[in-house]
Amino acid sequence: MSGSQEAGQPPSLRLVNSMEYKDYYSVMGVKRDASQDEIKRAYRRLARKFHPDVSKESDAEARFKELGEAYAVLKDAEKRAAYNELGANWQTGQEFKPPPDWGTGFEFTGSGIDGGDSAAFSDFFETLFGQRTGAQRSAGPRPEFHARGDDHHAKVLVDLEDAYNGATRTINLRTPALDESGHVVTRDRALNVKIPKGITQGQRIRLSRQGSPGVGSGHAGDLYLEIEFRPHRLYAIDGRDVYLKLPVTPWEAALGATIKIPTPSGFVDLKMPEGTSSGKRLRLKGRGIPGSPPGDLYVTAEITLPPANSDLAKEFYRKMRQELHYNPRGHLEA
Repeated sequence: MSGSQEAGQPPSLRLVNSMEYKDYYSVMGVKRDASQDEIKRAYRRLARKFHPDVSKESDAEARFKELGEAYAVLKDAEKRAAYNELGANWQTGQEFKPPPDWGTGFEFTGSGIDGGDSAAFSDFFETLFGQRTGAQRSAGPRPEFHARGDDHHAKVLVDLEDAYNGATRTINLRTPALDESGHVVTRDRALNVKIPKGITQGQRIRLSRQGSPGVGSGHAGDLYLEIEFRPHRLYAIDGRDVYLKLPVTPWEAALGATIKIPTPSGFVDLKMPEGTSSGKRLRLKGRGIPGSPPGDLYVTAEITLPPANSDLAKEFYRKMRQELHYNPRGHLEA
């Protein structure tokens, strides 16, 4: 398959900015193994102390808001279990960037739609929980004691190759819950899931009746799996388009060549045009993630130089310097 140059801007890939870590246990003044009742009591005590309407502390409003954010996480078994996964080695104010696979494999109650409280809290909270706080059902009485169970959602990692070919994979999920003593625990379950060909990052797979059990004769809720690709050693992904950096020799770039390159669906021949410069992008149309239409595969040429690690190689470079009369900085001269 021949490649054609594709103009345009490089792909817009998602970036996660660093921020300050928040130790919610320190904010609440409780130990990491505190029970839910202990957390509730601590919140009530501190909320009375720092409520802006009654407190004389100069930072009461900020402390009250920080306290509310910490309580929103630690009172919720799901958020608390996920937050605990970050570990106990972080300190308040320390620069923090969540791991790229943070939150994968955790099963949360709700639909996965952004919760309303996330906008009122810090960037730290928004980054971790902004897309994880699904609207939950009311805890009030259910009509005639018959109601459909809550939906669940979870983020799962799959391989890019699965999106090209389709696959059936065993997905392991952890569901946060409270034990009899009020401490957060996780329960594991494994599901065989069909990964459809052509799925893209951010899409969801619906597993019917795999959510919370219904009440009375109500059906169980559904489980929604949000797809995220595992980091790949070769490719970057943007929508259905896939990007590959291809090392090439100076003679391949200068004289042109046909190069066998890897793609997620197998090796193909790429025609490198004569005079290809480093950074030039070539497009393999339709070689991205399958779909209607399919994405493209973009190959960026990166010219690499052979090392001058022998007398013969050094002599060759000297000869190039003498005979080619090449000045890449001519445009910088006055």
